[in-house]
Amino acid sequence: MPVPLDYTRRTLDDIRAGSPEHVETLFTDLRADFDAAAAAVDTAGAWKSLRDAWLGRKSGILSAITDNWLKPAPPELKRAVGAALNQIKAHVEAVIEERRLAVEASADQLALAAERTDLSLPGVARPIGTRHILRQTMDDFERIFLSLGYSVAQGPEIETPYYNFEALNIPETHPARDTMDTFYLDLPPGALTQYLLRTHTSPVQVRTMEKQQPPVRIIVPGKVYRRDNPDSTHSYMFHQVEGLAVDTDITFCEFKGTIEYFIREFFGPKVKTRFRPSYFPFTEPSAEVDASCIFCDGAGCRICKYSGWIELFGSGMVDPAVYGFVNYDAKKLCGFAFGLGVDRFAMLKYGIDDIQLFFQNDVRFLRQFS
Repeated sequence: MPVPLDYTRRTLDDIRAGSPEHVETLFTDLRADFDAAAAAVDTAGAWKSLRDAWLGRKSGILSAITDNWLKPAPPELKRAVGAALNQIKAHVEAVIEERRLAVEASADQLALAAERTDLSLPGVARPIGTRHILRQTMDDFERIFLSLGYSVAQGPEIETPYYNFEALNIPETHPARDTMDTFYLDLPPGALTQYLLRTHTSPVQVRTMEKQQPPVRIIVPGKVYRRDNPDSTHSYMFHQVEGLAVDTDITFCEFKGTIEYFIREFFGPKVKTRFRPSYFPFTEPSAEVDASCIFCDGAGCRICKYSGWIELFGSGMVDPAVYGFVNYDAKKLCGFAFGLGVDRFAMLKYGIDDIQLFFQNDVRFLRQFS
């Protein structure tokens, strides 16, 4: 801020020629100039410039007034000049302090306004996660069977050969127990029990029957592990849902009706089912369950190999030998069991041709099923 030349360079003769009234006029004009300059201060930088211009020790206006007006003033005017100088100095200091507080308060208000969240503005749109397609498929299974009175059971993924094989009537000579098919864990020194990664969720059926007397109606969703080379239809880790129903007077007709209801609820009411004789160690009689091709409505296409049918899963009536491992009376009880491949059902329902897509975490693929 420039220093007014007519205040700082007045000659000694101008002061001597003056009178107390003239001195009062000079300081009144000086105060008016300061007030006009102070009124324009609205930032910290402008306030600093005003302070330095008027209160600076070397080049400030009040220092110049002291040197050019007070010191050379004649004795009869020195008292009037000194008194007026003290008044203007007190006024300048008070106003500058007042402007400092106002500028700081304004800066605080601006900072608060910048930081304030306007709740009326739309929020930031962030991507929302979704359930994995396999989790959605398992939820569909659970929804259907829960509506039939089944409950959901869980069990360990690390099992013993007893629960994974023996208690399910799978003999030691069965090829499924070979290391070419099953992941066995290394035994620590001195260990007496062998452990493995379960090859199906059926061990949970045995564990449940050990703890619970009939009636039993459960499904068991979970991960299973087998020594399969990964390709478009195989993976060394995949998902299954085992089902078990045990009670008195359960017949194959009830088993057939349950399976047909489930398949139509999952794939749609137009899908037909058929049962083909098969063999599994823990069911007798055993059956493979097929469904009419959902892609060609049974007319025949490349996916169903022009047969009109797609193989879905294995099932059957529980072999009475299994009841001996859980202290059930095979003469009074009967039941059925089945094992569903969750990954396979998801591939069929959503037209997916590569099981590896489920495990590659490609967001572009997964977002299709949100």
